[in-house]
Amino acid sequence: MSLKSLKVPAIDFVNKRRYALFFSALLLAMSVVSLGMQGLKLGIDFTGGTLIEIGYEQTADLEEIRTKLADADYIGTNVQYFGSDTEVLIQLEPQAVSSAKLSSSIIRMLGEGVDVRRVEFVGPKVGEELTNDGGLALLYALIGILIYVALRFEYRFALGSISALVHDVVITLGVFSVLQIEFDLTVLAALLAVIGYSLNDTIVVFDRIRENFLSTRHTDPKPIVNDALNQTLARTLMTSLTTLLVLLALYFLGGEVIHSFAGALIIGVVIGTYSSIYVASSMILALGIAKEDMLPSEKEKKEIDARP
Repeated sequence: MSLKSLKVPAIDFVNKRRYALFFSALLLAMSVVSLGMQGLKLGIDFTGGTLIEIGYEQTADLEEIRTKLADADYIGTNVQYFGSDTEVLIQLEPQAVSSAKLSSSIIRMLGEGVDVRRVEFVGPKVGEELTNDGGLALLYALIGILIYVALRFEYRFALGSISALVHDVVITLGVFSVLQIEFDLTVLAALLAVIGYSLNDTIVVFDRIRENFLSTRHTDPKPIVNDALNQTLARTLMTSLTTLLVLLALYFLGGEVIHSFAGALIIGVVIGTYSSIYVASSMILALGIAKEDMLPSEKEKKEIDARP
């Protein structure tokens, strides 16, 4: 069966956009309130502290390890399996003693039969620098995308794509804040990947919207945008579902250490798919996109006509 023979759905996305925007506004409000009140549960990459990876000959009892650390008055500890149930990752907030003394003390406390695999220390200053650099990386990515889409399409499309990307990032951060899932460098990398994924979906929809504007005599943008969303719906859903299958496998089979990374991507793909359909297209309609904005200028027409 060819792609041309596939039946294009006739879902009325445009006239339902008010419900979608209300839903988006609700999610954004919840995210902003949660981020403002309790913030993110920052990992050791941003707060600083000590990371100790240890191995056991048999299955490790996490509750017993947590109890021993609590009894020894170690604050801000996080204990989890790392790869298998015989390997444990212990994360501690900055303590009053050096990392060497701290790791030696913890190993003695845990008893014999413990194999130390690695000990890493991140100072508070380094954590602060990573926080600042991570925020700047997100900002620079959004600015670069704004410039690219404005040059590739038109400024209304650029504002529409940026609004969708900000929507995706804020809601993803909001989920991490509400559920108090640890936010570390891997999650920051996932957020940057979400920006790229969501933009790719949005660009595909924008390309079809522009083609429809140029190939029709209609002047009302609503049916043109709605047709473009329906024409690209199958591609959007197929891409999202196949990506989610991989991410779900990573989340459930990849071990606890990769949960935050895979979880951020799962949330981002779901929200990004939704925003490329509703948020970006609704924004360009709100900004008053018209067929005249898609037509090439007189200078561009002359350049096209002069091509061999």
